[in-house]
Amino acid sequence: MNERMHQSYWRDSVSLPSFPTLQENINTDVCVVGGGITGIVTSYLLSKKGCKVVLLESDTILTGTTGYTTAKVTAQHGLIYDELIQHMGIDKAKLYYEANMEAMKFVEESVKNLHIKCDLEEEEAFLYATSSKYEKKLQKEYEAYQKIGIPSDLSNKLPFSIETKAVLKMSNQFQFHPLLFLKKLIEEMVSKDVSIYENTTAVDIEENLHPAVFTKDKYVINCKKVVVASHFPFYDLKGLYFSRMYAERSYIIAVKPEEEYPGGMYYCVDTPTRSLRSVKINGEKYVLVGGESHKTGQEDDTEQYYQALLSFSENVLKTEGAHYQWSAQDLTTLDKLPYIGEITKNTNSILIATGYRKWGMTNGITAALLLTDIILEKENPYKELFSPSRLYLEPAFASFITNNVDVARHLIKGKLGGVETSKELSPDEAAIFRIDGKKVGCYKDSTGNVHMVDTTCTHLGCEVAWNNSERTWDCPCHGSRFDYTGEVIEGPAVEPLAKYKN
Repeated sequence: MNERMHQSYWRDSVSLPSFPTLQENINTDVCVVGGGITGIVTSYLLSKKGCKVVLLESDTILTGTTGYTTAKVTAQHGLIYDELIQHMGIDKAKLYYEANMEAMKFVEESVKNLHIKCDLEEEEAFLYATSSKYEKKLQKEYEAYQKIGIPSDLSNKLPFSIETKAVLKMSNQFQFHPLLFLKKLIEEMVSKDVSIYENTTAVDIEENLHPAVFTKDKYVINCKKVVVASHFPFYDLKGLYFSRMYAERSYIIAVKPEEEYPGGMYYCVDTPTRSLRSVKINGEKYVLVGGESHKTGQEDDTEQYYQALLSFSENVLKTEGAHYQWSAQDLTTLDKLPYIGEITKNTNSILIATGYRKWGMTNGITAALLLTDIILEKENPYKELFSPSRLYLEPAFASFITNNVDVARHLIKGKLGGVETSKELSPDEAAIFRIDGKKVGCYKDSTGNVHMVDTTCTHLGCEVAWNNSERTWDCPCHGSRFDYTGEVIEGPAVEPLAKYKN
């Protein structure tokens, strides 16, 4: 598979500015860690209020999860509202809807006020069910919409050759080009003296009256507040976030349909999921087809998921092949609501935002709006709803037990199995061998060079697995990911895999 095929369309279609690496100790009001949508919007909002802000990104700006989104800005987040009503009550379910509508309003007003050309389009959003089981679930979701007061319509028709049992529509939602939108915010905040540092990895925080953030290169940022918006919190032991979330990968392809796309954003609630929305690439119309999901590091053949999406798009949209394809990683909390606020109760100098499930664009902006209010000591009606210290309900406790049993199972399985006894690697192939009593992950690149790494994840010691479509080593326990040389791609790990030397 060529490199362009595995490149997100968003990143391939916009020229982003570059920023220096931090090479000195500095003082600031707020240190924001993470150069994705939450980090950028938070930095932008605080800079408008006169705060001195430093933004750290471990890679380059907008190359993380935000660069691999489907870029829907919507309050329709799968089957969520009926579940929230059942476990939290109507009032909190309504707050979740209103929080996401405010995020949409922020995008709409920012585009208008800053004259941002980012292909913002108002669209109708549809959930659809193809089985009797999910028809009943969608009916309950519609009833939840009615209780909350969400304008909606229930039918059983889609403008595609898909047999559906039920279709739930939510009007006045949005889709856009996320990097063009955020590029403008970056320009605005830089003009207000926000300091951005790329290739600067935060690895620890010292908790004093005013916290200090330490980087991998031993530099220190002294500040009054820290915002941890690094997708998975790099500073997670205090809140045990690795045990309160799980990581899933999902897949996206960009295809060119034979027939005119009817408009709208579509999401199948059955398993496997399917997502459809239109996009313009170099003036031509394409469709983003997303779906398929599995826990990170827990599948032997990830290429099969791209093939499943290709087969679906060929049957439904009459397409031939994909022009772009990529995967994304999402974090789901125990009760499916993001964690936004103080990292632990009574630790008001360190704030966190994580666990957006598959709805990072809208939830990420919701997080930025809430974090900004918390830092500026303004009242916000959503603070309690999203508080990371909120009490677990019974379903959340059950999820906690299930997720951690799963972690333990994969920890034990990784230590016991998955080793090749004898094998000659072909180019672009990987395997795990036992060498001198140690498990060693070996990958042979296209030029014949073999890259060997210790397969023990540097987070909590689980054994990583090979991802054959992305050419990465992925941890099945907490979702850390490393490239084939062992360098960190996604946390919670902050240290690379050890290189094996003969």
